[in-house]
Amino acid sequence: MNARIRQPTVPWLVRVAAVVVALAVLVILPQQSTPYDNLQITLVAAWAVVIAGLNLLTGYAGQISLGQAAFFGIGAYTTAITALHGWPVVLSFALAFLLPATVGALVAIPAVRLRGHALAMITISLPLVAVPLAKRLDGLTGGSQGLTTPIGSAPTWSGLADDQWAYYVVLTVAAALLALAHVAVRGRTGRALSLIRTSEVAAVTTGIPVRRYKMVVFALASGYGGAGGFLYVYCVRFVSPESLDFLLGITLLCSLVVGGLRSSAGSVVAACFYVYVPNLVGDINPEKSSLIYGAVLLLVLLFAPAGIAGAARGLWRRRKLLARKLATSWPAPSTPTGYLAVAGSTETSQEENGGLTPTRSTASNPSSKTR
Repeated sequence: MNARIRQPTVPWLVRVAAVVVALAVLVILPQQSTPYDNLQITLVAAWAVVIAGLNLLTGYAGQISLGQAAFFGIGAYTTAITALHGWPVVLSFALAFLLPATVGALVAIPAVRLRGHALAMITISLPLVAVPLAKRLDGLTGGSQGLTTPIGSAPTWSGLADDQWAYYVVLTVAAALLALAHVAVRGRTGRALSLIRTSEVAAVTTGIPVRRYKMVVFALASGYGGAGGFLYVYCVRFVSPESLDFLLGITLLCSLVVGGLRSSAGSVVAACFYVYVPNLVGDINPEKSSLIYGAVLLLVLLFAPAGIAGAARGLWRRRKLLARKLATSWPAPSTPTGYLAVAGSTETSQEENGGLTPTRSTASNPSSKTR
């Protein structure tokens, strides 16, 4: 028979194994790392949540926002103030998420009518107003000096250092929020946001409530910014008005583009880029840090327009296509044809067909001759 035998593939097993290995490494790592390394990884998790919210709004809904720093600052200040007043951590987190989400929903009422540069101008005004407001309300926010909070201290029963405790808490919360964002853009919601990003007219024609979707995504992205602010304060225990600077919103958007839009992994890659690249650039030449940082950003955009995560996804698909092409072009195993028929022979072997009864050849069958 000439049937091809395909090797079984188990991509799900590879994914499960990769997740198990990654979790094992993340669980063991803080026990072997320095407090500084633990702090860097914790900051990556916190900024990944902030960028994931921006990815929901800009990447999936197509709404350019430069005001994520304002919602991050609201969540950070909410966390610090509630912790200083003795609130439980769970309530501080809930308020740090809900308060920026509420502010984002109010801002979304006029903002959803705009798009493109007009929306960017509306959102960039948020940190421009928030920074002087935080400095003026010194009785509540600590003014220009900021606030130092005791949140994030390890309980005595854990037997962990403060940096290790913050590591586990922040990574657990960040993983849950990133998984929630990943699920939120799947299925019907993801298709609706994709159509809104492509053409709002087509979305309205198909019956999609565009303004409602945009308001929900704007509020959810703002809530993620506030949750990232909570995680940030939980590990560094400090917040200042500089945390609301409008340049932070621009930098986060650039990092998202480098990491990859419309990708859950892109948010994590963007956070790594935001945290680690400035440190590496500063080690090379602190005086030219901005120049080197811009050059790295430009190179990534030139050679990976879809971002680092998009480029990795493209390479993976090419690998699968190449493997499939090699599998289809690989020659099939040769099939035996039995004994060669020669002049005067009366039978042809058919053993390759499973031992079927031999049949008479045409050369020895008188009935096949032309009369």
